[in-house]
Formats: sequence, C-alpha cells, structure tokens
Amino acid sequence: MKSICIYSAEITAGALKVMESRVVADLLLKSVDDVTWKSALLKENILQTRSPQTANRFAQLIRNRLETMTPDLWRLVRDGNKLVATHACLAATVKRSAIVADFLYLVVRDLLRQYEVKLTNRDWTDFIYDCRNRIPDLPEWHENTMIRMRSSVFQILAQAGYIDNTHSRQLRYVYIADEVLQYLYENNEKTVLRCIQLK
Repeated sequence: MKSICIYSAEITAGALKVMESRVVADLLLKSVDDVTWKSALLKENILQTRSPQTANRFAQLIRNRLETMTPDLWRLVRDGNKLVATHACLAATVKRSAIVADFLYLVVRDLLRQYEVKLTNRDWTDFIYDCRNRIPDLPEWHENTMIRMRSSVFQILAQAGYIDNTHSRQLRYVYIADEVLQYLYENNEKTVLRCIQLK
C-alpha cells in the first residue's frame, strides 16, 4: 500500500468520484499491466473524460487513494451499492489525504458537538490558518488553489452525507455503511474510523 499524502493540494483533482472509482477498482482487481491500463484510459476512454490529460489525472488520483487500502476495499468500491461504494471511497480518501481527515475530525466533528447547523467558508479559512500554526512547513498555496481545495472538500462532505449539499451546507450526522466499518475494523484502520465516524 502507498504512503499517506500529508497536506497536499492533490485533492483539487476531484471529490470522491465514485463511478470512476468503480472502474479503476476493477482494473486494479484485474491486475492489468501498464499497456492495458493506458489502453483502457486513453483508447477506450473508460472514464468518459473529455481529454487524455483529464483521464490520466482522474485515474492517478483515484489509484493513489485506493492503493492506500487492500483489494477487499476495492471490491466494496466496485461491487457495493451506492452507499457502500461511496463510504469505501471516503475511507480511502481520508487515508490518502490528511487534510480531508483533519478537516473532518477537527472541524466537522467540533461543529456537530457544538450543535452548529451549517458549515461555512470561514470554517475552512480558520482551519487553514490553524494548519499554518501547527505545521510550519505547510506549502504556501495560492488563493485560487485553496478555493479549489475547499470546493473539493465540501463536495466530498456532501457526497458522503456530512452536509446536505454544497450550497446550504446544513450539517448532518452520517452512519457509515456496515460493510465499510467491518473492513476498517478488521484492518485496524483506527485513524480512518475515528475521522469518518467523528468519534
């Protein structure tokens, strides 16, 4: 499994991308070689993107996430119903991206505990400010990059159910699919469990 990506702007490449993740998970489970991988992405356009560059970017993003986990999770992504696949993608995203994990645990969890009803742009801005205080070598992202990061993170929260949508951003409690919880418990993914269950 690949290492965790610590506070990277990689998240700007996309949110959970569940449908695309099902496709990539299938390729990983079939252990296709590089030639077949490239052919599927670029010639067959199995991700249905507008350009080869986008196909490569999406596929690499998703592969980086999925490869933090084992093939058992890939099967949940590929074969699970919508909720299971979504929560499996969320688990892999949280494992890969510390910025998503920390925003969930440090911000969303705290807001819910304070009975706040809405997530705001200020919550993201304050989070980034706090990150800079905690992590001296945090990259100096351009303002547009941080906005794109915020957009991707909020989309992830909406897709996973922590907010109702990216417009009103009403906060909600999420009950993670049993199949995903079982996988995480069996694989001792304590940090991921803590972050997605907000415990």
